Amino acid sequence: MAHEPEPPVIVVGAGPVGLAAAAHLADRRLPFLLLEAGDTAGNSVREWGHVQLFSPWQYNVDGAARRLLGAEGWPEPDADELPTGTDLLKRYLLPLAESPVIAPYIRYGTTVEAISRLDVDRMRTVGREKVPFVVRLADGEEVLAQAVIDASGTWRTPNMLGANGLPARGEAAAASRIFNAMPDVLGTERDRFAGRHTVVVGAGHSAATTLLALADLAKAEPETRITWAIRAADPTRAFGGESDDELPARGLLGSGLHMLIDSGRVTLVPNFRTHTVELRDDGVELFSRPGQSLLCDQVVAATGYRPDHSIASELRLDLDPILSAPRPVAPLIDPNDHACGTVRPHGYRELAQPEPGYFIVGMKSYGRAPTFLMATGYEQVRSIVASLAGDLEAAASVELVLPETGVCSAVAGAEALAQRMGISPELHTSLLHATARHLGRSPSAAAAVMAAAAELGVDESVALQLAAYAADRFDVPGTNSC
Repeated sequence: MAHEPEPPVIVVGAGPVGLAAAAHLADRRLPFLLLEAGDTAGNSVREWGHVQLFSPWQYNVDGAARRLLGAEGWPEPDADELPTGTDLLKRYLLPLAESPVIAPYIRYGTTVEAISRLDVDRMRTVGREKVPFVVRLADGEEVLAQAVIDASGTWRTPNMLGANGLPARGEAAAASRIFNAMPDVLGTERDRFAGRHTVVVGAGHSAATTLLALADLAKAEPETRITWAIRAADPTRAFGGESDDELPARGLLGSGLHMLIDSGRVTLVPNFRTHTVELRDDGVELFSRPGQSLLCDQVVAATGYRPDHSIASELRLDLDPILSAPRPVAPLIDPNDHACGTVRPHGYRELAQPEPGYFIVGMKSYGRAPTFLMATGYEQVRSIVASLAGDLEAAASVELVLPETGVCSAVAGAEALAQRMGISPELHTSLLHATARHLGRSPSAAAAVMAAAAELGVDESVALQLAAYAADRFDVPGTNSC
């Protein structure tokens, strides 16, 4: 009697991490099927193809994919080169998807609607792990799986403008004036932004990328106006580690944004928490409390992303209540108390769910946290696939070395010093704000700190220590720091 073939491991999403999972499954000779809703691999990457990544190629190519492609004569890009999204797609993702050991096992135009167990609902416990998964597709077809790796990402589920996490009142009606993160300001959508007033809402890398592009546009189109609305009282955290960042291009995002604010080329509006959006004949108006509003031509909502776990509603999941990330991963990445850029290695153990054989990986595994790097996802799927192959030693040997943002050594270091000297968090925030105002007209960062301290009545001995710290961290002898 012939044995039924073993169901495949199903991977959802043919983005960078989903394709890396496929490469590892092929490397381990495990049967797999890769389901992609779009009509090509890297479908979401195509939409931000104009954006240059701040991580060089060495962080963007998975190890198993490198071995697979290398055996096929793939011309590997220079490790230190910074690709755009289009480069990533054309020079890496598409060649990987077209590899003869992966291409036959990809189904495009295939949307996963729901995942459960064969003839077993979420209530049954006994013998659950022995029952295959059933993956229902949008056309009604059902496919069995021995395990499921969800690498579907979060690009299709951006956060709303509303500061409370809900859509702002009137947001849907004003959709024609609201762009999602990273529009092609200098390319296909230039005419929508040139000579107009744009408000960028958000404080992450996507917001910084858009603000810098708008500033470049304003050089050629002087009527272009730019406003940056943030919920925080101070933009310091958004600047990141600047020159301390181990990824120079990421550091330059923060430094460039800092310069735009100091020079007045971008108008900063802090403490702005959008609750209402009203469409006007000539634009759109955003309202914050108490009574604050911004009238502009259009808005870029660079407010981050959130995961959609609805396809797994019939599975047993254990997700962090804040981030909607796997619970053991959440403390490693929670932006409320983690900003350094170095994440403790995590693999199949941390990503495992109460539903045996179901794993959430890639951007989706970070929930609402904004700090994901592709290298993290590659290590996740390497560990998971090793565990599925029964190689628990390799699965447990998780190594992840991410480049430091420099935030903890710069901003948090200053915070710690201020705390030791008895400066309250509120006064420290005010001091940072005042220092930022003085930077443009001070010969050095240390001088800016001293001027701000004098303005706020900070004790001179305390101010001298803070100024010495600023000089050590930011001032280069013989140069003007601004």
